[in-house]
Amino acid sequence: MAGDMRLIPVTGLPAVQPGDDLAELVLAHLSEPVHDGDVFVIAQKIVSRAENRLRFLPDVQPSARALALAPEAQKDARLVEVILADSTEVLRLRQGVFIVEQRNGFVCANAGVDRSNVPPGNGQMVALLPVDADASADRFVEGVLRHTQRTVGAIVNDSHGRAWREGSVGVAIGVSGLPALKDERGRHDLYGYELQTSIIGWADEVASAASLLMGQSDQGVPVVLIRGLERPAGPNGSFRDLLRPKQKDLFR
Repeated sequence: MAGDMRLIPVTGLPAVQPGDDLAELVLAHLSEPVHDGDVFVIAQKIVSRAENRLRFLPDVQPSARALALAPEAQKDARLVEVILADSTEVLRLRQGVFIVEQRNGFVCANAGVDRSNVPPGNGQMVALLPVDADASADRFVEGVLRHTQRTVGAIVNDSHGRAWREGSVGVAIGVSGLPALKDERGRHDLYGYELQTSIIGWADEVASAASLLMGQSDQGVPVVLIRGLERPAGPNGSFRDLLRPKQKDLFR
């Protein structure tokens, strides 16, 4: 039976700068000591800022393709160029909707490129997704271990839309020290029925729970510590475990 779980917001962090040690910065602003088994959910935006995944649009030279697509995308051609450079395929482009496969395999709007919460706030600086958010999560876990001798897990959280529902939700784009999926197949429900296909996007559920505290605008909670989370059985996972193979994707 599951026990109590706590979600603890980490507040008061300064604006993250390129090169910052995120683990050290977060630990300095925790309201209580770290425990073994704690899980940190970290907003993608501060990971991207620490890793200097930033582009200043006046420095971007749009390609011929970006210039051709910009009117239909209803976006600045320089922004379109940044999106295309971090994408492997454009899946939908219609009335301002720009859906692509980002280089890491995510299907999302604008390759995850975003202007919000990126200083300076004049709309000319944009943030890209981390090059490898699993590796970003690994570095955070290693940093916590180095500073505290505690073994924790970490999830890099981003907001993605869904093909079949309105609104965005928090999803895991990087995982370290935790399974990404929870396989319930072979278990039985309350009436004895054996589950046949139940595989839970567990890391996404954790990311979404933390998003309730993180918010999307000026909440100022880029990190949430989760304590008492019951870890599923199985080896440590990767965000790639959460990606549906193209041959099974009915929405492309």
